[in-house]
Amino acid sequence: MFTRTENLRDYIRFYPVITFIIFIHILLYLLTALPIFPSKYLFERLAGVNLYVVNGEYWRIVTPIFMHAGFAHMLFNSFSLVLFGPALEQLLGRTKFILVYLVTGIAANLATLLLEPLTYTHVGSSGAIFGLFGFYISIIMFRKAMMSRENSQTIMTIAIIAVIMTFVQSNINITAHIFGMLSGFLIGAAAYRR
Repeated sequence: MFTRTENLRDYIRFYPVITFIIFIHILLYLLTALPIFPSKYLFERLAGVNLYVVNGEYWRIVTPIFMHAGFAHMLFNSFSLVLFGPALEQLLGRTKFILVYLVTGIAANLATLLLEPLTYTHVGSSGAIFGLFGFYISIIMFRKAMMSRENSQTIMTIAIIAVIMTFVQSNINITAHIFGMLSGFLIGAAAYRR
């Protein structure tokens, strides 16, 4: 379930939504990192800045989901999506997967808007990725037969480590991580709870 054995061509064919999201991650990273583009302008226009959202720049609730603060940040989030996204894209289908991904990312950013100071600035797809983990946890709790015990243990272990690391590492949007996971869990619970 979480072991990737596909070649690149098959991966792109089987998981087009994840492939497209990662393409956007890489493209936006390159546009903000390479000196030939107005990188600071683009980053400043797309990053989540609570003050600007309050002043009407509502796109900043969505665009930070696809922006990253640096190469390592982009690589880690994209790699997490490559590993843990495919099973959900197959399970949910393309449309429902992108809805879960976007809704959990938006929920994480709305929580950041409501709970963090107006001066708070944030980027990253972590809230949406934590949303996927929350969705997996709801499957584990409400539809155990859908996942093997081994895969359930893998998800729970990684989710616990991810939550711990959220509080240990610096420069982490704790609010986005927690509310992304919570929103993913609630969406999954609504879908799978009997």
